[in-house]
Amino acid sequence: MKVRAAVLRQIGLPAPYAQSRPLSIEEVELADPGPGELRVKIHAAGLCHSDLSAINGDRPWPVPIVPGHEAAGEVVEIGSAVLDVKVGDHVVLVFRPSCGACPDCSVGRPALCGPGGESNAAGGLLGGYRRLSLVGGGVLHHHMGCAAFADYATVSRRSVVPIDRDLPWAQAALFGCAVLTGAGAVFNTARIEAGSRTAVVGLGGVGFSSLMASIAAGARDVIAIDVLPAKLERARELGATRVFDARDPEVVAQVKAATGGGVDYAFEMAGAVPALELAYRITRRGGTTVSAGLPNPAAIWPLQAVSMIAEERTIKGSYIGSCVPSRDVPRFVAMFRAGRLPVDQLLSETIGLDDINPALDRLARGESVRQVIVMD
Repeated sequence: MKVRAAVLRQIGLPAPYAQSRPLSIEEVELADPGPGELRVKIHAAGLCHSDLSAINGDRPWPVPIVPGHEAAGEVVEIGSAVLDVKVGDHVVLVFRPSCGACPDCSVGRPALCGPGGESNAAGGLLGGYRRLSLVGGGVLHHHMGCAAFADYATVSRRSVVPIDRDLPWAQAALFGCAVLTGAGAVFNTARIEAGSRTAVVGLGGVGFSSLMASIAAGARDVIAIDVLPAKLERARELGATRVFDARDPEVVAQVKAATGGGVDYAFEMAGAVPALELAYRITRRGGTTVSAGLPNPAAIWPLQAVSMIAEERTIKGSYIGSCVPSRDVPRFVAMFRAGRLPVDQLLSETIGLDDINPALDRLARGESVRQVIVMD
């Protein structure tokens, strides 16, 4: 079938994106789902910094490609061998498919699934298949097994989690990346204790999710650090106990003074080495620094090794919040419904697919928490 999609043909076009227009809205071919696959009508897709990193070249992908990895939609067709999802089900897309059988999946770490990572890197679906093509012929790749900036997507069954039918689409989409990554880093990667002191460096959708999860987990002090005053004020409104300007040369000393030597857990969510360095420096002796920001692969962090040893520090990477999506999406949705994770507060605005290039500029400038593309 022919569907309307945003297509990235060239990586690294300069900002402002409203002028360079790296994403073109095109009619493309979408093949029927194969065995173990689904066709999903996309209703809402979040615009995430990982999408921007594909466009600006920080994390190169094969092109041409349909970006978009944080989305929610309705199953409209199922391929053979799909037994536990039916037409009409509402689902959240997950950007790392898991095979369920590799060594990492077998020990409950699907975020590290080897076959899932290989298929994502190749721009295909789990198993190496591609269901997208350019009209008239030509390969078209899937971003992170989702290709969600489109009216419809064909995806692996292992790339979706069913959700309640009454969850609003624009809110549901946020659970596929921002909430899984940010809240998962708190609950799964760090496993913070009630009464801990925490700090979040970088307040996008993922960072705000970590902030809200820290509050929900019972942290006694929740510190927000960013360069934008509007985001710091928003963090106060959401429950941050203290806020600090990351540009202040005294920020490390200020945080340590406010916390009696540093925080127990620092979460770096900005995707930049200076943010990771800041997060490490404000972590107290014996504390844990967690990074989920995904900087450019060429970025190198020069660690003062002796501090890690003599101060018994822990440094952890967190991908998809170390989540088991089939377990954690329903868990986080339940927390949202109970008022403990106010995910709806992440939503900055809804836009149409035709407005995606100017929206990239707002994302690059850090002006929004989460913009969501509504397809209907």
